Amino acid sequence: MGRQITEMLKGVLEGMVLAVLAAEPAYGYEITARLRRMGFEDIAEGTIYALLVRIERKGLVEATRRPSEKGPPRKVYALSARGRRELDEFWGTWSFLAGRLEQLRAGGVDGAEHGGGAYGSERQGVQEEGTHHGNQEIDRGADR
Repeated sequence: MGRQITEMLKGVLEGMVLAVLAAEPAYGYEITARLRRMGFEDIAEGTIYALLVRIERKGLVEATRRPSEKGPPRKVYALSARGRRELDEFWGTWSFLAGRLEQLRAGGVDGAEHGGGAYGSERQGVQEEGTHHGNQEIDRGADR
């Protein structure tokens, strides 16, 4: 499971960090520690810091410096309004994918029983204009 989980985490780590910050603002080490307590022990602190730099540049988080009892001020990250929208989209996408993976796991590979194709035309109300997964448009409007 080691290599597989590492590869899968690469695709969802940004959403995981946004979810941690949705609960409350935190600095890099706190984010890493929270994820480790949840069972993600192999996440490197450096990976989280590099991700924080990227999502700050994208405007998904806002950073402020707060005094620290030990050493220099800490950079504390909080979810921005744009980050909240990104997190909402992440959860919608996650729900869509998780549902389809569960269908596959249960043996529901026959596209005819779900409207045809890998995604099916019955996308259970998860379609938002302009949001695409591969060649498939997804609507998240009804999920909210």
